[in-house]
This record gives sequence, structure tokens and C-alpha cells, in this order.
Amino acid sequence: MSARRLFPDPITIDFFGEDKMKHSATAIAGITALLMAAAAAAASAEIDWTQVDQAIGKKGAVQPGGVYKFGLPRSDLKVTVDGVAIKPSLAFGSWVAFQPTGDGAMVMGDLVLTDQEISPVMQRLIDDGVEITAIHNHLLRTSVPVFYMHIGGHGDPVKLAQTVHAALALSKTPLSQPAAAPPPPLELDTAAIEKTLGFKGTANGGVYQFSVPRAEAISEGGMAIPPSMGTAIAVNFQPTGGGKAAITGDFVLLGSEVNPILKTLRGHGIEVTALHSHMIDDSPHLFFMHFWANDNAAKLAEGIRAALDLANVKWGS
Repeated sequence: MSARRLFPDPITIDFFGEDKMKHSATAIAGITALLMAAAAAAASAEIDWTQVDQAIGKKGAVQPGGVYKFGLPRSDLKVTVDGVAIKPSLAFGSWVAFQPTGDGAMVMGDLVLTDQEISPVMQRLIDDGVEITAIHNHLLRTSVPVFYMHIGGHGDPVKLAQTVHAALALSKTPLSQPAAAPPPPLELDTAAIEKTLGFKGTANGGVYQFSVPRAEAISEGGMAIPPSMGTAIAVNFQPTGGGKAAITGDFVLLGSEVNPILKTLRGHGIEVTALHSHMIDDSPHLFFMHFWANDNAAKLAEGIRAALDLANVKWGS
């Protein structure tokens, strides 16, 4: 018997071929993400979130993946952009989220601050070991200077919450639980917008919001980060009358996606207002592209969909 029969041509054995390696890597990443999500959910059940609520000063909400999140809208700010009065849920929604780690929790957040509030809030955070991972604008031409401070840290969730509360107390961020109020009507064809974008939205404080997760697994410092920790693409529509809407949010992108999507947005009349990172040790490294427009809502939805088609998003989610 020839050696060729005993040992087939390696070209015919493609188990380690490029396509199969890609599929295997994707499958392994998916299984790893599921296992880590299950572990996070189990760890979340062991944390007394009522104590974290008390430390922050208001009640949080459980998110997918065992994340516990607080919305801290800057309802105190009265800001306009190009003559449009900005609702807090359109662009001024500070948030802080906790993800159990087994030995405590990871905290991440996006704090909306005026220029005068940045320095005292930053100092209080770093005094207690919370890291500052980014400071930047999201919008242009705001009638009041508004900036965004991204934070991260690890430790006891109650102590982390106490630090966040103490820092935000140096700003004018409302920290008490607001009284429930009936939501204002949305003068938008939300069904048409959903059909165009391919995702379901939710109404929040007079704004229609979309959260679009990316398809790949994302980590920060080796820990899996679910979309609810700030890694989902955010698109918000605020009605401005006559079928028009002001839109803003951020596209979460790989470096290779940045310029194709930037050109696509601008080509559809959507202004790109900022481009930056939110995290330091993320994998893959992500860029956050913020945008703004005030125009016909259906037209803007088409522009957003054209950009989404160029990103590696998780369709059908």
C-alpha cells in the first residue's frame, strides 16, 4: 500500500482550514459569552441590590446578563441645540451600571456634567479609586456647555455606589427617585421607523429609543461586557413637529467601520459630532461615533439604517 493511501493529501483534510477556524472561533466566543453571562447572573443573585439602591439614592433595574443599572437623567438642565429643546432622555441620560464579578462588581458609567462640574466630580471619584476612562462632548452648539465623563472601577458594589453618589452630589444631578408622571405622547410613526431600522424601540420620556447590540463578544480588561453596560449602538428620536425628529446617539464601531459609516451618515444629512473611545482596555477596541440631525423622521431613519448595514450588528435581536 502506498504512503499516499495511508496518509491522504493534507489539502483534502481541511478541519483547520480558514473558514472552519473562523466558525470554531465564533462558536467558542459564543459559548464563552453564555457561560460568563450565566456566571454573572448567578453572582448577581448574591448581591443585595437594595443596599446599592440606598447608596445611590434611587432604585436601579436588572438588565440582561445580570447587570444592575441606574438611570440618572439630567432633568435639571435646560439646553437647546439649533433651537431644539433637548429632553433628558434624548442626550442627557447619565447612567451607572454594576456587573457582578464573583469578588464584588465592576462599575461603568457615563456621567453628564457641565464644564464647572467636571473637576470636583473627577477629584471625588479618583480619591476613592474609580477610574476616569474618557471625557468629551457628544453634541455641538449646545446652549450650555455639556460634557460626558465615562468611569470604570472594581470593588464592593455598595462602596462603589457610595463613591458615585458622593461625586455626583458635587454636581446638580438629581439623585432622588422622581415622582412617576404620565409619558408625553409621541408624535412619530414609530412603527414605520422600526420597520426601516429592523429593530424594536421603546418610548422613554418623550423620546423613542433604539438599542442595537453588536454581534461580536466584547470584553474590558478580560471581562465580558454585555450591551447593557454601554456597548450597544444607541439611536434616539425626539419629535420636533410636522413629521420631523431630532436624532442623536452613538454608533459603536470597529476601526474598519468608522470612515465608511461616517461618510454614509453625512451623505444622508446626518452630522457627525464626535468620535472617540469610551473604554481603555476593551477588546476589540471600539470607537463611539455621535451624531445629530433634525429633519424628516422617515428620511433620517433611512440614513441610520444605511449606516447600520455597514456595522457588524446582531440582527433579529
